[in-house]
Amino acid sequence: MNKIGVFYGSTTGTTEDLARRIAEKLDVSSGHVFDVSKLTEALVNEYDVLVLGSSTWGAGELQDDWYDGVKVLKKCDLSHKSVALFGCGDSDSYSDTFCDAIGIIYEDLKDTRCKFCGAVDTAGYTFDSSIAVVDGKFVGLPLDEVNEDNLTDERISAWAEQVKQEIS
Repeated sequence: MNKIGVFYGSTTGTTEDLARRIAEKLDVSSGHVFDVSKLTEALVNEYDVLVLGSSTWGAGELQDDWYDGVKVLKKCDLSHKSVALFGCGDSDSYSDTFCDAIGIIYEDLKDTRCKFCGAVDTAGYTFDSSIAVVDGKFVGLPLDEVNEDNLTDERISAWAEQVKQEIS
């Protein structure tokens, strides 16, 4: 059984809410859901699977707490860990940087030898550009609570099942 830790960066509370909803679908208790500002190497070492979430800010930037969070992760041995990414963005107002934050985290961690899981097809999403799209798929789960909140529960449920299968 893989031990899952969920880590989120949230400024307005939206990503925190999504992290808790995702954790519930992954059967992860609230005691294993953390604000990324609390991230330490010891905490990372407790988990086999890291579920990492960030909102995208400004012109496609990470949520502020993730800048230090990424530094912590890059110092860790992630070679035996699975990493699943999720993020939130605004596909209407920021269509050219939609969910870029998860693309940034992916780029920062892709050389750590972790195993990424939970890539999502771009079909069903409306956006112009995103660095979170690699080889035709999002590197994780993009969520738009501004324009498509009616799709969030369905997207989270499908993604959680996918991640469970990929890590088993």
